[in-house]
Amino acid sequence: MPFDWPFLLSTLPAFGRAVLVTLQVGALAIAGGLLVALLANGLLAFKCRPLTFAVRAYVELARNTPLLIQLFFIYFALPSLGVQVSGFASAIIAMTFLGGAYLTEVLRAGIEAVPAQQLEAARAIGLSPGQLLRHVVLPQAGLFSLPALFANVIFLLKETTVVSAVAVPELLYTTKNYIALYYKTYEMLAVLSGLCVLLFLPLSLLLGLLERRLQRGHFGF
Repeated sequence: MPFDWPFLLSTLPAFGRAVLVTLQVGALAIAGGLLVALLANGLLAFKCRPLTFAVRAYVELARNTPLLIQLFFIYFALPSLGVQVSGFASAIIAMTFLGGAYLTEVLRAGIEAVPAQQLEAARAIGLSPGQLLRHVVLPQAGLFSLPALFANVIFLLKETTVVSAVAVPELLYTTKNYIALYYKTYEMLAVLSGLCVLLFLPLSLLLGLLERRLQRGHFGF
């Protein structure tokens, strides 16, 4: 069968909406994951064994169970316990749960990379723990964490394809719907592939450029 260009073009508005949903899910999950990572590392800073155990258990559980299983548990299992969660909310919760675990490890590694001599010097000049964290630890830990942080941002955005399993109308869900309705497999896969390249490749290049400029101390383009 010939490639159906008119049909492909007619689907672009729907795919445009799917791109917006993909970006929305990804952005909310990344923001939520960063908040979880900051909270988790704040708990680790107390060096309290029960808190450390709880954080480590969360990280291991989240990283060693598939996102699809986490998503199905939230979407299908919680309603049986009386907690109704929409597909969109399930996607955000599951991806935040997963992303928070990865970003916790990224931030922890960055914090551990801050030289001990700087911490001792900061304490010697009388900085409070809050000032030490805000002015010494987090700025440097953030820079040390940039490569892994940006890699995980791309990873989480690509993982949004999984949320099609709970009827969130992102890119993969839209592709599968059109294939099921019209049997235009090649056309829809071409659109999906093209949009993924247009979405993720420029973002990857932009984050790489931003990383290099920040690490060199340049904050403008």
